[in-house]
Order: sequence, then C-alpha cells, then structure tokens
Amino acid sequence: MTIALESIALPFGQEIRDQFPVLSQEVYGKPLAYLDNAATSQKPLAVIEAMDRIWRCDNSNVHRGVHALSQRATKDFDRARQSVKTLLNAASEMEVVFTKGCTEAVNLVAHSFLRPKLQPGDVILVTTMEHHSNIVPWQILAEEKGAIVLPIPITDEGEVDLEGYADLLHQHPVKMVGLVYVSNSLGTINPAKQMVAMAHSAGAFALVDGAQAGPHIAIDVQDLNADFFTLSCHKIYAPTGVGVLYGKLAHLEAMPPYQGGGDMIRTVSFEKTTYAEVPSKFEAGTPNIGGVIGLGAAIKWLASLSPSPDLRTSLVETMAKIHDHEVGLMRYAADLLSEIPGVQLRGTSKEKAGIVSFTTSFAHPHDLGTILDHEGIAIRAGHHCCMPLMKRLGVPATARASFALYNTAEEAERLAKAVIKAREMMA
Repeated sequence: MTIALESIALPFGQEIRDQFPVLSQEVYGKPLAYLDNAATSQKPLAVIEAMDRIWRCDNSNVHRGVHALSQRATKDFDRARQSVKTLLNAASEMEVVFTKGCTEAVNLVAHSFLRPKLQPGDVILVTTMEHHSNIVPWQILAEEKGAIVLPIPITDEGEVDLEGYADLLHQHPVKMVGLVYVSNSLGTINPAKQMVAMAHSAGAFALVDGAQAGPHIAIDVQDLNADFFTLSCHKIYAPTGVGVLYGKLAHLEAMPPYQGGGDMIRTVSFEKTTYAEVPSKFEAGTPNIGGVIGLGAAIKWLASLSPSPDLRTSLVETMAKIHDHEVGLMRYAADLLSEIPGVQLRGTSKEKAGIVSFTTSFAHPHDLGTILDHEGIAIRAGHHCCMPLMKRLGVPATARASFALYNTAEEAERLAKAVIKAREMMA
C-alpha cells in the first residue's frame, strides 16, 4: 500500500524553495525537479550573494595584506573556519583544514599520515560501498608500500556486515579503516561510531568519509571519535572546490606537510625551512578564498533555519529537520517506485538518508535518465564512482534520485510518473 502523503514529515515548504533561483527554471518546457543532490546541491541566495560580494567588494588575498580589502577578506575567511568547527563540533579550529574536497582530504591523510607508518603486509580496510575517492588513494599507497587493501563485506540490503568486519580486524594486521558514513549510491547510514570503536580496539586508525553525511545528518566528530573526517562542502549548499579535513590535533601536529609553498611556512632559507602551525601547514598557496567564504555563508544560512542564540544548537536542529524532510521524501518515492512493475530498489537498509537507488527491467539507467531529463527531472545514472559496489549488486549501474530540503512530494510523484512513462515507451 502506498504511503499516505499526510503521514510524511516535510518541515520545509515553498519559502525555502524560493531561496534557490535555479529551481524556478524549466527544462524541455517542464518545471525543473532537481533530484541529483548527492552529486551537488543547489545554492541559496545567501551563498550566491556572499560570493558576489567578495568579488565585487573584497577581492584580495588573505593573511598577507594590511590594507582594508585584505583585512575584510581575512576576517570572513577566518570566520568560516570557526563556523566549520561549530558545524563539526571539533575541539579546536586548528583541527579544521581546508582542502579542495573529500578526495584531496583522503589523499592528504594517506600520504602525510599513513605513509610513514605503513609496512609491507599491513592491511587497509574499506567498505564495499566506498566511493572511489576512499579506495584509490589507499591502493596507490598500498602498492608503493607492499600493503594490502581489503573490502569489508556488505549484505544484500546494503548494510555493512559487522561480523565480517570484526573477522577482518581479528585476522589481519589492520593499520587503517576507511569507511563512508552515508553511502552516496545507496543512502545507507553506517554505524560509523561503532565501526570506529572497533577499529581502535584492534589498534587501527579510522577515517570517516562524510561527503554524504554532511548534507543529511548532524555531525559530532568528538562523539564519533574518528582520527579523521572529511567533508564535501558543495553538497551542503556551499560552492564547489571547497572541502574540509578534520583531524585530531595530535595527528595533524605530527604529520609532515603534504605540499610545499606559500602560507604553509614559518621561515625559509636555503639551509632549512620551518613550517607554520596547523592548519596552515596543510594549506599551501592561495586558498579558494571565495569558496571558503561561501561555505561560511552556507553554514550561517543553515543555522538561520532554526534560530537559536547558540550556533551549534541551531545547526543540530536544522540538520534534524533536513533529515526528517529528506527521509520522508525518500520513503514516499521508494514506495511509489516499488509499485511499478519491473522496478527494483537497490539498498534497503533500515537506516537511510534521502537517496533512492533503483534499476528497471525495461531500461538501462542511462536511457532512463535521458527520458526523465526530457520530463524536467534531473537524476543521476551510472556507477556513481562505486564500481566495486555495482559488482557486488550484480548490476552495471543504477538510477539514483537524491533529495534535499527544497524538494517536494510533488517532485517524488513526478519521478514515479516519469518512470511509468519510460516503461510504456520502452515496451
């Protein structure tokens, strides 16, 4: 039986949607239904205006100038780092390193933190549902060091097999565990805190990929207790080209620089160079100033959706509302799709974020994506940078609809109707 629309909790309405200019357009004469949020989110006016302001009024390098433009840009840049600290509930701003994204963050940890520690025969564990960005950097390092990368098994429902994980930790000299908090392909929310604790009990370090967790759930890195946590900011309503690496301060202070250049040094001479303190030590060169300031604006905007005197409280409350909104839409869409003959849902774990992944017996995901595009519906079709997961599922690709706080029940219904139309066309 189809879920009654009245039973779905949708905290956000048209007033939120109106803050996203891109959503007002038509595609092929149909209103845009943007359901590709797991790839990147759209940006609210607050972020667009902050980006416009930096280029119009305050365009200058940061941390290097005494003139007014540089001082204003530096103030906004540094304030963004403070906001990220609060968003993640990090213990210190020094634990927040700006990167280009999760990919660079994982590479930084692999080459600066793990490389000196890794020995031949050591094992790195990653889950079978990992994004390539949390597989390939470890493989490159393992090949160099004579180590091994092994997959943590998952169930048919798309959940981590915790018994299998425990066995791997017991059977092998595991040095690092890389695990995704929320699967970008299936929407599975993994028991990250439990898995981190299991890794630590086995004497291993743990990195949590938070690329998909950031947009969907509140993050508390102190409670999670991972050694490292990555954040992909363009998925949380901020600009592209900005990411965050959280690392425990003791780790970051002990790690050598990942890249050399300006702004990561204390002194330079031909005899010896000394390095700046963290996080500057890992932020060589001119940063993505506009992007970081846009990130700060995005966090401020998120907090404004649940006004409270305390920024952390506002963010936690907003993320809870977002989770309820997106999960409500995900369940509604999944229920509608499951009643269509020939549609098979992929990833049916108990704990999920707002992502629906599915295949059909009547159309390849790429063909389905093209048909839906002509109905004004933007989804993602392919392997989602999760080729080992696709192999585990026994499919070449899936169609993925991923929801954000500006999506509506009507768009979930349009998705289902468009899939029905595709079925009729392909028949």
